[in-house]
Order: sequence, then structure tokens, then C-alpha cells
Amino acid sequence: MSPTSQFSSLPNDIAWQVLARVPKCKYPLLACVSKNFTYLVRSPEIHKIRSLLGKDSLYISFRNKNDRSQNPRWYTLRRAENNPSENQFVVSVNLALPNHYHRMPSIVAHGPEIFFICGPFFQSPSFWVFDSRTGELRRGPTMNANRTYKSVGVVGRKLYVVGGVRSNENVAESFDLTTETWEPAPIPKEEKTWLASATVSLDRKVCALMLVGAYTVCYDTGDGSCESFALPEDKWWKTGVCVMENVLYVYYARFGLMWYDTELRVWRVVNGLSDVKKVRSVGMAEYYGKVALLWKEHGGCGKEIWCRMIAMGKCEEGVKGTAESAQLLGSVPDGYRMDNCLSVSD
Repeated sequence: MSPTSQFSSLPNDIAWQVLARVPKCKYPLLACVSKNFTYLVRSPEIHKIRSLLGKDSLYISFRNKNDRSQNPRWYTLRRAENNPSENQFVVSVNLALPNHYHRMPSIVAHGPEIFFICGPFFQSPSFWVFDSRTGELRRGPTMNANRTYKSVGVVGRKLYVVGGVRSNENVAESFDLTTETWEPAPIPKEEKTWLASATVSLDRKVCALMLVGAYTVCYDTGDGSCESFALPEDKWWKTGVCVMENVLYVYYARFGLMWYDTELRVWRVVNGLSDVKKVRSVGMAEYYGKVALLWKEHGGCGKEIWCRMIAMGKCEEGVKGTAESAQLLGSVPDGYRMDNCLSVSD
């Protein structure tokens, strides 16, 4: 009997206890082993166990919109130690990069680490890594090329950086997360500025939601080919974007929460969320198998930060959301705008 067969013969409650202690970044690989593994790593039960273990958290940054030269203020959202069903919103570590040329970097999270790819408005090959387990911010290996504008995403065990060195010239390179080395990646076959408001990883591609124009361009990390699809004509904020179980979600001020149907190549509204109030400038990220939707409201002192957890499920119409009650997390100073909302997991 193979090790996989032996593991599959275990009762589900024991298998979940084991898999809950495996790094979450390994789950996509485990889901490819068999249908049983797919069921185990996508079941709500494993997220309940991870919640009790305190495995996952969100890192949220706010920037003073009246003084963008300042470093952002970072907070974390994690389960309360004495009550795993409640969330705590607390001030986190100082993630200020040491040089002013490093401000406003491209940021992406994978597993327990957050990566800062410097730029985008100054040419810089600098690269920094924050380890949420130790609280250490370290300088990583220098990239091979300077870029002004860039899009970033993690596909498999590599972090990809796509961007421009000069006008009309795009390049790409990848950072191997195991060997911690940079190497060339396939050159994008479509000339784009890659000046994106948000970047996500979808279908093993790096997809940039463009700052100018209502469209998304996806870079295939295998051969450098690019394809584009339209975005709805409405306002959205760069933190109101996330991918969960390979489905792209974007929150729009007018339509609410929408998802992109990659088979039909159309945008569709998530059903079942009529009681979720329409808000602006939201943040979204996966949190224990649900979409965490954060937004701000004016309070008595500063801006109140609210959150609703939304469970996603398939239905005849496509995707249905079930929202939990809203929870007041805390407050931030007036003038602060949400700048990043990242899912970090051990």
C-alpha cells in the first residue's frame, strides 16, 4: 500500500488534524494528489482547526493620504487567544523600509512571508522580505534588472516580477523561493505598461488589474504569452481584490462583490449578499477559508474599521455568499486610506 493510500485510509478527523499543521502554501499541491485530498484541504473543518491553532492572519496597512511620503502604518487581524471565534485588530511590527527610494513598493504575500519589490516610481533592484513568524525584516538578493513599474505574483514556488526597464521594453524574472535566487523568466509577448493598481495570481498566471483602463492583462509564466479581459465599468479600490480557490473576486461600489467566470469570460455578481451594505474603499483577503471584507466608517474618533466574513459556495447561478455579522475591529486616524490587505499563513 502506498503512503498516499495509507493516509487516505485514516479517519477524516485525524487527517484534518495532520493537514492543518502543514503549511497552507502546500494545499494546492496536495489538492492535485487525489479527490480525497482535494476534499480534505478545502473542507471548512480544516479551517476550523487552523483557527484554533492560530495559523492565519491578515496584514493590513494604512497610508496617510495627505502625506504619502510617510511609511504606512501596519495592523494585523488574527484570532483572539482566549476566543478563537473572535478577531483581534492590533498594531503590528514596523515594516518601514530604510531608504526613501524604497517607498511605495510592490508587495505580495506567500505563506508566512511578505515580499517588498522596490519602486515603482524609482528604478530600484532592491528586494526585502518580512517573516511574520520572527518579525524580522531582511534584505533579499538584488534583482537582475531595474524597473520603474512592475507587477508581481507568486506561482508555484516562484515569485514573478514583470515590468518595464525603459519605455516599450518589458522584461520578467523569477525568484525561486527555495534557493532564494533570481533568474530570467519568459519575456512578455505583449507590450504593456504594467502600471497596475492590483496584481493577483490566477490559473498559474500573473494578472495585473490596470491602473488606467478597465481591463486586466494576464502573463503566462510558462511561455510569456499574455491575454486580456475587461473589467466592469465602475469604481473599485486596489485592496478590494482577492483570489480564493482560483476564483478572482473584485468589490465594486455600485455592483457589490463580483467574481470572474473564466469559462464564459464574463463578470457575475455573487448571490446572497443583498444585506451587505454598499461601501467604498474596501479591503479583501482570504481568511480561514472565507473572504474577509473590511471597510471604514466615520466614528467619533478617527475612522472605524469594520469586517464581515463571507463564506463562498457554488450554486446554480454561479457563486453564493453567506455573510456573518459585522464586527467592529478598531479605528485608525482620520486621513488614513487602506493601502494593502494581505493574507499571511504558516
